[in-house]
This record gives sequence, C-alpha cells and structure tokens, in this order.
Amino acid sequence: MYDPLLNTLIAVADCGSFSKAAEMLYLSPTAVMKQINTLERRLDLKLLDRAPSGAHLTKAGAQIYRDAKFLIDYSKKSVESARAAEAASETTFCVGTSLLNPAKPFMDLWYRFNKEFSNYKLHLVPFEDNHEGILSEIERLGTKFDFLIGVCDSKAWLSRCRFLPLGRYEKMIAVSRDHPLAAKKRLAVEDLHGETLMMVSPGDSGVNDFIRNDLEKNHPQIRLENTPPFYDLSVFNRCAESGKVLLTLSCWQEIHPGLVSIPVDWDYSIPYGLLYSLDAPEDVLRFVKTVQASL
Repeated sequence: MYDPLLNTLIAVADCGSFSKAAEMLYLSPTAVMKQINTLERRLDLKLLDRAPSGAHLTKAGAQIYRDAKFLIDYSKKSVESARAAEAASETTFCVGTSLLNPAKPFMDLWYRFNKEFSNYKLHLVPFEDNHEGILSEIERLGTKFDFLIGVCDSKAWLSRCRFLPLGRYEKMIAVSRDHPLAAKKRLAVEDLHGETLMMVSPGDSGVNDFIRNDLEKNHPQIRLENTPPFYDLSVFNRCAESGKVLLTLSCWQEIHPGLVSIPVDWDYSIPYGLLYSLDAPEDVLRFVKTVQASL
C-alpha cells in the first residue's frame, strides 16, 4: 500500500501551512515538519517550499501530490475489492465434480435447501477420477472443495472424510455393445457363468468383498479379475475392448458409450452420499445437518 507520510504531505498542501495541517492531523507542528523531512529524505526530493507566508508545493511536490491522491484512492478500492473477495469466498460452497462423481445429486439437494442458505453461491470444481490420485483429492475436502457426492463404502475414503448416506445405487453388469449378453434386458447370475467378471480388488470395500465371497462360493464358474481399488475411465475402456464383463452401478450407465449396463437378479447395492471434511467449518456442518434432518 501507499506510504502513510503522503497523507501528511497532502494535509500540508491543502492547508497551506504546517500549523494548520498539524491541527487537522492532531499532531504538533514539529511532528508534521519531521514527517515531511523524513518523506523528502526517503524520496530524495524537495517537496515543499517553506516561507513565512506558509508552505507551498514544489514542481516535484505537485507531481507527488497528484500521484498520492491517485494512490490513496486506488489503495482504498483495492482494499474494498479484497474485502469483497474475502466475503465472497466465505459465502461460497465449492462442490467437486467428475465423470464418476458428478455434482448433479448435490444440485438436486441444493435446490431443495438453498433458501436456508440464501447468501451462499455454488462453485463447481472439476477433478479427475484417476485411481492413483483419487485419495489425494478426497484429502482436499475442506481446501479444494467443501463437498463431494459419490459412491462410498471405501475404508480408505472413509478414513479421510465424513460421509452422510443419501441412498443406494444398484449393482449392475456392463458389457460391450457387441457382447452376446448385450441384447438381454435382465441377467440371471447364471448368465455370467463362463465369463470373466472385472471388479475391484479385495480389502477396501465391504459391499464388494461380500459380493466376491458370494460369487466365489456359489458361482465358481465365474472367473474374477481384479481392477484397481477405485474405478476410472481406463477400467471402462478395458471392459469395452476386452470382451469381459464389469461390475458397475446404475449411476454409471452413461459413462462409456461403448458399454451397455444390465440389471441382475440379485439384491446388491452400494451407498452413495455427501462427503465432507473431517474438520469441516460450521457452515458446512449446518448444511449437512439441514440435509440430514430431511432424510
């Protein structure tokens, strides 16, 4: 920001004397003269001509006077803009969105409850569904974004965030459009006999581990192939290109144009909901409580 001593220069120039400027600034005339002397030494310029009739700006002083007026005005506007930006950030919810975890379900919630948060705006923040980097994205809840909505029974995810369940998505099977099963409207588990079923590796998801154990015990005719613990688009590409079948979800039916998702005669589903920081601020918690009260 500007040098505060410029205020003293402006006061002396406007008043025409050190004594009158001193009265306006609630300083002694000696203190005002010292401040002007300090400013002149700092700039290495003579800014005022002193005379018994008063103090008058030199040519250099007049230039500094004009620029100081501009600097003061600009500085005030800059501070006002900074405060407005700070206020805007304090009244904005940032919502993460990605291909596999779109913000659409959050928007549905928002339009139900935004009257209670009328001074808040939403800002959508895109992120990548990269299976190698997704955990670092989850850890950025509270900094990069305030909320995500996604499928979650992952132990790794739940150790890094809080989770409010909102519902469940049906487990389905995805196959390429030219796969023999693609013409079926619904599958029996036995339709998967002889197929290679791609699903997440064991150990992180209770639901998927339960499905794996059931299939291994009761349907050994289905070959199981591990994917990374978290899906990304590469998993869907692999399914489309390999002729294998993929354990997927009802919410992901439009993820890959080369795949068809088919319901199965089983009762498997997985929870989805609102994800937020372990140390979420009060306004985030207030929104969560508002949603929770409606469930």
